[in-house]
Amino acid sequence: MSLRLGYGTNGLTDLRLDDALALLADLGYEGVGLTLDHMHLDPLAPDLGPRTQRLAQRLSALGLEVTVETGARYVLDPRRKHGPSLLDPDPDARAARTRLLVRAVRVAADLGAHAVHCFSGITPAGTSSTTAWQRLQDALAPVLDAASAAGIPLAVEPEPGHLLACLDDFHHLRGLLGDPEPLGLTLDIGHCQCLEPQSPADCVKQAAPWLRHVQIEDMRRGVHEHLPFGDGEIDFPPVLQALADSGYEGLTVVELPRHSHAGPELARTSLDFLRSHIPTNGATA
Repeated sequence: MSLRLGYGTNGLTDLRLDDALALLADLGYEGVGLTLDHMHLDPLAPDLGPRTQRLAQRLSALGLEVTVETGARYVLDPRRKHGPSLLDPDPDARAARTRLLVRAVRVAADLGAHAVHCFSGITPAGTSSTTAWQRLQDALAPVLDAASAAGIPLAVEPEPGHLLACLDDFHHLRGLLGDPEPLGLTLDIGHCQCLEPQSPADCVKQAAPWLRHVQIEDMRRGVHEHLPFGDGEIDFPPVLQALADSGYEGLTVVELPRHSHAGPELARTSLDFLRSHIPTNGATA
């Protein structure tokens, strides 16, 4: 199966959204990981509906597929990075994050997206593991209901330092929730290199049945820093082969959120790198 490559808009925040999309289409990307944020598609804007409709038309005209990502740093709270989270001690704050994710599901449905990405958040100080997992279950329940109604998978990402940090944690959540059909996985290849006990290629093989979204970049063992390709330690041909063999049908999106200053050039070099490292029988169209 061929790989469909995309680039994340969180790595193109210095560009207007339309300019970013045109760049990616011109370079030859097949899709985009769209982070809902104030500078591109603001999920809290009063005109979200009409803007989403126009964006759907633009994506179609450019031939770009899309996955909706929800990792914007300050979209809900201008003073707390990724705050409030699904684990916040304040139930009203948790509810605000849940509402954002439900809105993201609606946006994804209007865009015809492959999935909606999200993550758990960091366990607040003084919060027990049992309490944190219960909060996560409760906060995700309305999102999963919305995802089921919309037919859009919710792809939870294991994030280093978060409550749900690794693949084992994802499976723990699946078990707690009773393995609901809309619940899937966002697999970040760099995170696999950073902290999983097995190789990134083996992570892909293990995760294949639940893959709904893939993010990719270079990274070093034990250091959570998203790096341009070639600056880290990942052996990419086995990873790309495993993805091609996995049956995964979504986008594989370059994730360089701290490199927006060089976004256009990195978008070009990243695509060149990935194409040159895809095994022949996993090549893109």
